[in-house]
Amino acid sequence: MDNTKQLHRTLGLRLVVVVVIGNIIGSGVYKKVAPMAAELHSPGWVLICWILGGIITLFGALSNAEVAGLLADTGGEYAYYKRIYNRFFAFIYGWSLFSVIQTAGISSLAYVFAQSLHSLAAVPPLLPELADVSIAGIFYPFADFNVKLTAILLIIFLTWINSRGVKAGAGLSTAILVLVFIGIGLIILFGLGSGNADLSRSFDLQTSNNQPVSFSAVFAAMLSAFWAYQGWASVGFVGGEIKDPHVNIPRGITIGVFTVIAIYLLVNATYLALLPIQDLEGIYKAGNQIAAIEAVKSFWGSGGGFFISILILVTTLGCTNATILASCRTYFAMAREGLFFRKAADLNNAQVPGNSLVFQCVWACVLVLSGTFDQLTDMIIFAVFIYYGATTLGVFILRRKMPDAPRPYKAWGYPVVPAIMVIFCVALFFNTIIVRPREAGIGMILMLTGIPMYWWFMKKNARNQEPVEIETHA
Repeated sequence: MDNTKQLHRTLGLRLVVVVVIGNIIGSGVYKKVAPMAAELHSPGWVLICWILGGIITLFGALSNAEVAGLLADTGGEYAYYKRIYNRFFAFIYGWSLFSVIQTAGISSLAYVFAQSLHSLAAVPPLLPELADVSIAGIFYPFADFNVKLTAILLIIFLTWINSRGVKAGAGLSTAILVLVFIGIGLIILFGLGSGNADLSRSFDLQTSNNQPVSFSAVFAAMLSAFWAYQGWASVGFVGGEIKDPHVNIPRGITIGVFTVIAIYLLVNATYLALLPIQDLEGIYKAGNQIAAIEAVKSFWGSGGGFFISILILVTTLGCTNATILASCRTYFAMAREGLFFRKAADLNNAQVPGNSLVFQCVWACVLVLSGTFDQLTDMIIFAVFIYYGATTLGVFILRRKMPDAPRPYKAWGYPVVPAIMVIFCVALFFNTIIVRPREAGIGMILMLTGIPMYWWFMKKNARNQEPVEIETHA
């Protein structure tokens, strides 16, 4: 393919909002209230952490929106960091997306989809004789292979859908999002309207273990909340395909994040009203239960379990699709500059980066086989908040470097709001190292593999003696 062909700007504000919300609402809205209850032992504190997570997410989104409005381009933060920092830092970010942040997100979402599907229709185990085969005693690629194969097939199918064109992928996300909104709305309406609900319980600050809530427990619980809020910045990845991106990206991010915060507060207040905190702690300890399913069963019985399982299927399908759609654009932008595998720079006949989709698909499938799903969400949040902090710090840097540049949107509450976001990101970084050292260590190792890869790509460029093409679409 001719890698001089350009992406087409076909996404308006409505589809921008769809991409933002579709990248956020996934498994966390159903699963994360239980681990938060296990950390905090108090329904009121669980709701406070959802609120705090939403506020911090909003602060990050408002800060990101200023940078996105100023520097909107395909690749999102990868394109921004070249202007704010340097090419090396931008590459490390892009490589972190590929090695863990986005591909692991795709893998874990697809795995939850597969688990939900198999809970509805039991499938005989595949290759059970190989279940104990391991790599270094850490990875068991054939354990639960029937679930993993389903997840892999979903990733391949959605990759094919998105290779047909950006509007095809965004159109599927729109249809799924409508179903998700209806489903979550029914849970809130019938849950709070049932005789089992006690809304006052949702705001009870008393702990079940009669111990005060610690600072570290709040941060650990917020890691779970942040997984549920994760994904709002992904719309920047498709900046080269958005109409009037300097206006529509900031607006889309702000509308999308406000919408998700409202939904999360309502639905989690419903879960807490339906299930005592001790029940939620038990759900977490059981390991194979989902809080939303137990909450809906409390007022709709076994039929409610079937309903919520279908809703989880639809939601994770939509979030997986939205993540696949957006993420591959960063690798495309990197490849155009010789900082990724060159084939990823090609556009297919549908004017989408088909080869970049394939690279992403292959690595996400490998991560499915790795089986490290219990660690993925905290690891992803640890990694991504490093870059949320870097983008927010960019607001201050760009105000000094480009003081007279037109800004379609200026961060609300500057400089206080961006400063709070930066300080919080630093605090979360160190707290995660203390309370989740394994997840922090794995995340750092995967990100730091980008250092030798950067020099390898640079050396390959020098050997080929090809000029580096830096394109902008602002």
